[in-house]
Amino acid sequence: MKKRLLVWGGGAAALLLFSVIVSLSLGSARLPLAEVWRILFSRVPQLGSWITPDWPAAHEQIIFKIRMSRVVLAILVGAALGAAGTGFQGVLRNPLADPYTLGVASGCSVGAAFLILFGYQQALGQWTVPLVAFLTGSLTLGAVFRLSSHGGKTRIETMVLSGVVVSAFLSSFVSLMVSMSNQVVNEILYWLMGSLSMRNWSYSQILLPYAVVGFAILCAYVRQLNLMALGERQAAYMGVDLERTKLIVLLVSTLLTAAAVSVCGVIGFVGLVVPHLVRLTVGPDYRLILPLSALVGGIYVLWADTLARMVLSPKEIPLGVVTALLGAPFFAYLLQKRKIRSGT
Repeated sequence: MKKRLLVWGGGAAALLLFSVIVSLSLGSARLPLAEVWRILFSRVPQLGSWITPDWPAAHEQIIFKIRMSRVVLAILVGAALGAAGTGFQGVLRNPLADPYTLGVASGCSVGAAFLILFGYQQALGQWTVPLVAFLTGSLTLGAVFRLSSHGGKTRIETMVLSGVVVSAFLSSFVSLMVSMSNQVVNEILYWLMGSLSMRNWSYSQILLPYAVVGFAILCAYVRQLNLMALGERQAAYMGVDLERTKLIVLLVSTLLTAAAVSVCGVIGFVGLVVPHLVRLTVGPDYRLILPLSALVGGIYVLWADTLARMVLSPKEIPLGVVTALLGAPFFAYLLQKRKIRSGT
C-alpha cells in the first residue's frame, strides 16, 4: 500500500510540478519554459548559487508577484474540492455525489453573496465569508437530506435529484440578490461563474488553514470509508460508528467546499470528476483515493484556469464555465453508465 502511494503520489506530484511550470510560462508575456525552471530553482536553497540570474528582472516579478499567487490558489481550490468530493462520494457510496450536484456549492454561494450584497464581508475579519458560507452550505445539505428521506431511509438517486432542485432554487435566490445590487453586481457575478482573476496571496492564506485541517480530518477517516464501501451493515459489524462518521465527513467536506467557494465562487464538477477518475485508475482504496484526489484536483483546476486564461486571450473565460464544460459531459456519461447497469 505505501509503495503504491509513493508511486502514484510521486507521479501525480511530478505532473503537478510540470503543470505549475507550464502555467507560469503562459500569459500575455510568454516566458520560455527553461527560463521559468531556472527562475524557480534560483529561489531554492543550495541550488540558487549554481544558477546565474541572466534573465530580465521583470520576468521574475511576473512569476512571483502575479502568476504564482494565482497558480497556488488554483491548486488549493482544486485540492479542497477534490477532497470534498471524495468525502461525499465515500459516505454516500455514489459516484454522482459531489458538492455541486448536491447543492452544497450553491448553498455556500448564497451566504457569500448575501455578505457581499450588504457589505458584511469583514464583520469577523477574513474568516467571515468562509464561516458564513459553511453555515449556509450545511443548512443546504440538511435540506437535501430532508427532501430525500422517506421512512427514515435515504435513497441516493433521490438525494441527487433533491440536490439539483435545491441548487436551482438557491441559484435563483442568488440571481435575485444580483438584481437587487448596484455597485456590487459584478462582484456577485464572479461568485456565480467562478473565477481566480484578481486574486492575490491573501486569498491563499484564507483557504490554506481550512484545506489543511479539513484534509487531515478526512485522512483520519479513510479506514471507515473503506469499510463503508462494503455496506453499512458490514461496516457497523466491524465497529464503525456510522452516524458519527457520516456527520463528521459530510460536515468537513462541506467546510472544504465553503472555503473554496468563499475565495473563488462556484466551481462545479471538480468534486465529481476527479475522485471518480482516481478511483478508476488506482482502485477503491480510500487511502489512495483521498490524497490522490487532492493532488489531481489541484492539477485539474490549474489546467482549467490556464485554459480559461489562454483560449480567448487577452479575454478571460470564467473558470466555472470551463470546469462545467469539461464536467457536464462526464456527469452525463456516469448517468448513462448507471442506467445501463440498472437495466433501465
